[in-house]
Amino acid sequence: MKLQNKVAVITGGSSGIGLATARRFIAEGARVFITGRRQSELDQAKTQLGGNLTAVQGDVANLDDLDRLYRTVASRTGVVDIVFANAGFVEHLTIDAVTPEHFDKTISINLRGLLFTVQKALPLMKHGGSIVLNSSVVGVMGLPGHGVYGATKAGVRSFARTWAAELTDRGVR
Repeated sequence: MKLQNKVAVITGGSSGIGLATARRFIAEGARVFITGRRQSELDQAKTQLGGNLTAVQGDVANLDDLDRLYRTVASRTGVVDIVFANAGFVEHLTIDAVTPEHFDKTISINLRGLLFTVQKALPLMKHGGSIVLNSSVVGVMGLPGHGVYGATKAGVRSFARTWAAELTDRGVR
């Protein structure tokens, strides 16, 4: 029960890595809030994981949705101990096929959404809190069809290094 009495927020928590993390955090004693875009997947997660899970429908690219998520967390617990910024988007397009819409969507979810997921959690984050950012090896290697995605994941690594330095005085790692 390493996370007993801890409060965790996981974006992209209704499937894949996010859902597996929510399951593990609950098993370790945490109260978990997940968000995702598809209500049906959130409902399935709630059924699977039970009472220590709160599912809030939303898109990290939509700041109003992030505000609603953190209002829910604030009203139910008042604090956040862990943020796992996990939501992400990948669409495989080579340089000759990238469109402005593809670029904007990828940046909006993978960088903008991640940044504001963390920023909006900070007022609720306790001293000693933890921020986990989901990146990818694609951010440090060239992989055909992953140019925009790889650039966002390199940006995530930069955010991690920068925020580690900026949040040291707050005891947030």
